[in-house]
Amino acid sequence: MAQLPVEKKQAPMARTTDPFVTLRSEMDRLFDRFTSGFGFPSLRRMLDVEPSFPAAWSFGDGGVPAVDVTESASAYKITAELPGMSEKDVEVSLTEDMLTIKGEKRAEREEKGENRYLSERSYGAFQRSFSLPRGVDRDKLAASFANGVLTVTLPKTVEAQKQEKKIEVKAG
Repeated sequence: MAQLPVEKKQAPMARTTDPFVTLRSEMDRLFDRFTSGFGFPSLRRMLDVEPSFPAAWSFGDGGVPAVDVTESASAYKITAELPGMSEKDVEVSLTEDMLTIKGEKRAEREEKGENRYLSERSYGAFQRSFSLPRGVDRDKLAASFANGVLTVTLPKTVEAQKQEKKIEVKAG
């Protein structure tokens, strides 16, 4: 019976702008493909050195957290996912009409075992800025942090809430 090589598809890795991370990923893939042709397991699996967290450390491309911006009748809300962080790691500031969210994430892992020692660290900082829309009550801005999610509330002024006017849409 003939043995045919079977290509295993893996989930795509998070894109990164770091050329060294990209090079390492490509080299790992090349060695894995080469050794799998001889029936050997992946070198990373054999040596048990698969990283416990991706290079982009759970933020999307370039290490920038994902955000949602929503609007209601009374306020705008900016929600940012910041897993593994606490309110102490995040700073929200307002300069003129620019709201800035910045923070720093530190992830560390250390394992000791018989004849092996593994230590991995991941550090990174991010910053996102947003222009305030007209009609935001700058004195009532609020920020809260719960379960890895930052929520910044930008209440509208009374005048801005009154300015909204519904226009009837007619057929034809």
